[in-house]
Amino acid sequence: MPSLAKSYSHRKYTLSIIDMFYSLALLLVFLGSGLSLFLENLLQNFALPSYALIAGYLLVISLGYYLFNLPLNFYSDFTLEHKFHLSKQGAGAWWMDQLKSQALSYLFSLILVLSFYWVLAKFSQWWLVLSILWIIFSVVLAKIAPVLIIPLFFKYKKLEDEALRIRIFDLAAKMQIKLMEVSEIDFSKKTLKANAAFCGLGKTKRVLLADTLRDKYTHNEVEVILAHEFAHYRLKHIIKLIAVNALVTLGLFYLIFKTSIITLGVFKLNSLSQLASLPLVFLYFMLFGIISQPLEAWFSRKLEKEADLLALKVTQDKEAFISLMEKLAEQNLSDRHPHPVIKFFFFNHPSIDERIESAKSY
Repeated sequence: MPSLAKSYSHRKYTLSIIDMFYSLALLLVFLGSGLSLFLENLLQNFALPSYALIAGYLLVISLGYYLFNLPLNFYSDFTLEHKFHLSKQGAGAWWMDQLKSQALSYLFSLILVLSFYWVLAKFSQWWLVLSILWIIFSVVLAKIAPVLIIPLFFKYKKLEDEALRIRIFDLAAKMQIKLMEVSEIDFSKKTLKANAAFCGLGKTKRVLLADTLRDKYTHNEVEVILAHEFAHYRLKHIIKLIAVNALVTLGLFYLIFKTSIITLGVFKLNSLSQLASLPLVFLYFMLFGIISQPLEAWFSRKLEKEADLLALKVTQDKEAFISLMEKLAEQNLSDRHPHPVIKFFFFNHPSIDERIESAKSY
């Protein structure tokens, strides 16, 4: 099993690296070849209102990127998951999920891009105003995700195990969390991996338990994994992550604000306000994301370790924690002991072996 997990993980890492450089290459070719300017000029021939022009441009480049990236996406998300027996989702269902996810991605991207051009035209310090708007939008998305977005991909039902349901509500009360609902989602129709989540904000806060947890995990193990999720809330990790994301967003837009005159010239573009410059903004996001990823991963690992320790303190059940980690590693084909470089760039959680050793020494 360890060799199988290593093989699966290494392929995933390799595909992630290939996707990163491939996406960078596509953006650079699109900008450097003049295709972006060509597309802008072509669409302007239709004499569309500005918002329709933006929507049309974004639709073309989004569709183009998706098609160019489709072979890699299909292999990583469908072929590889079936090869390692982690999925039993049919091709038709996969394509339907792709359609829904791409439609949502386009809708959200359009909202953000429209706000970008509107703020750019209205405010001299556009980077600050835009950062605030985008941060608010991300918080709104986090709030509506459990009630509007996740149900598009999974079906919810009330957790039928009443003893476990009561136990989860008792745990939430013990950790001073007002829980609105505990639901089971049909994870098994798409993946054989196991997971649990505490998501939403305010009145949308709820526990989501994958049905793949039902038969293999004891009540003690489920309680431990949810104590970990609740710990994030009790330790104000959500607020900390929002604050970090806000700083990253501010830093990125300020960087664009200060350096775009130089980078626009490199690609023979006139200003950020022209449509052909939009891929340049995407390029900033991608490069900034690559640079900041190790720091964000380190910060996330720090928060995850804190949540593990609080979960152990609340449940006083390190045996259940250890058995949970062992089962998750086996079921999800987790890389239990990654190379330090891989951990540095990719791991937003401590490795399974690290988490087990931490629990043993608790």
